[in-house]
Amino acid sequence: MIIESQELPPIGTNAFALIEPSRKECVIVDAPAEAYDWAMQVAQQHGCQIVALILTHGHWDHILDGHKFAAAGIPTYGHLADTEMFAAPSKMASYAIPGLDLLPVPIDHWIKAGDTLDLLGDQLEIRHVPGHCPGNILVYVASAQAAIVGDVIFAGSVGRYDLPGGDFSVLEQSIKTQVYTLPDATVIYPGHGPNTSVAEEKGGNPFVRA
Repeated sequence: MIIESQELPPIGTNAFALIEPSRKECVIVDAPAEAYDWAMQVAQQHGCQIVALILTHGHWDHILDGHKFAAAGIPTYGHLADTEMFAAPSKMASYAIPGLDLLPVPIDHWIKAGDTLDLLGDQLEIRHVPGHCPGNILVYVASAQAAIVGDVIFAGSVGRYDLPGGDFSVLEQSIKTQVYTLPDATVIYPGHGPNTSVAEEKGGNPFVRA
């Protein structure tokens, strides 16, 4: 599996492409502004078909281009706890950048903790990691030693917990029980900033100690 990423506007949110060359398929994770065009370029470069869009959570900066994937017939996945944000993102206008078109994202498949998605000829494990927001999930691909985690944890930091639905104690518990329990060699692909690893964060994250 090949994992590509791109930092996208308007606030430097990462989008990811999980590419399986042997099947000529890819899965996109998160949809900031310009993610659809980027994903189409990735698909063309690798000669693959986009078979799913997985949204790690419903915050506006992660779903701005989500409606474009849905309109193209690409199956969308999200957690039920963020239903309102997917369905009525305009309610996030108070903490979004002014002037953005916050369009609803239809979700085809509601995912929950413990689900395994059979995609790319592999198994993508879903872990529920609330605390940044109620519906944050991470996608763990054991065969690739990779976890795409949304905004639950960053390199040397953690996600905000001062937005609606945020709670530090819940976030801390999510990180300890769902992130730090992954194998130490697992690469963490966060929603913002550079990649890190489970070992690095367990050893030095100042916000949540292992």
